[in-house]
Amino acid sequence: MLHDMMKFIKEVDKLKAINRRTYVSDGSRRENSGEHSWHVSVMAMTLFEVYERKQDTDLFTSIRMLLLHDIVEIDAGDTYAFDAKGYEDKREREGLAADRIFGMLPERARDEFRALWEEFEEGKTNEAIYASIIDHIHPLLLNVSTEGKSWLEHQIFSHQVLNRNAWMKDISPQIYALVKEWVGTGVKRGWLKED
Repeated sequence: MLHDMMKFIKEVDKLKAINRRTYVSDGSRRENSGEHSWHVSVMAMTLFEVYERKQDTDLFTSIRMLLLHDIVEIDAGDTYAFDAKGYEDKREREGLAADRIFGMLPERARDEFRALWEEFEEGKTNEAIYASIIDHIHPLLLNVSTEGKSWLEHQIFSHQVLNRNAWMKDISPQIYALVKEWVGTGVKRGWLKED
């Protein structure tokens, strides 16, 4: 059992080699998925105090989801938020990756980790919703920090960012207001295109 756990732990170290499209906050290089998982977990801990639904949400469960949610990228790769083609088979690629990677664990841990990953993907529980909010706003923070570096590279429009995040408007008005502020900054400074 211990050896299986160690194999899994060694395997998930590969997440550090999966580069994302967003840049670290100083703009010097692309962020990797291991760094993303850590950073969104810290972000979730920090912003929980201002989250409107914190009384109904178990923070620890949300953090566990954030730590596990991108492990499948070891096999499936990172699918960029605005890559419509990549989303066509994303679920299939990630499902196969989840089978293999979580399948390395002993049965109890395998089932628990897989269930947390599925819960995040379904996005229906309070914990999954909070984790998804954090996962969505993280790249926005990094884009604003890097003067829109990734947005500019991919010629992203303001409506794309707003449409991708509109679902959180009624869940967390305070966080959504920040999203709108960041998009407004992106437009004003020429980092985001407008129709």
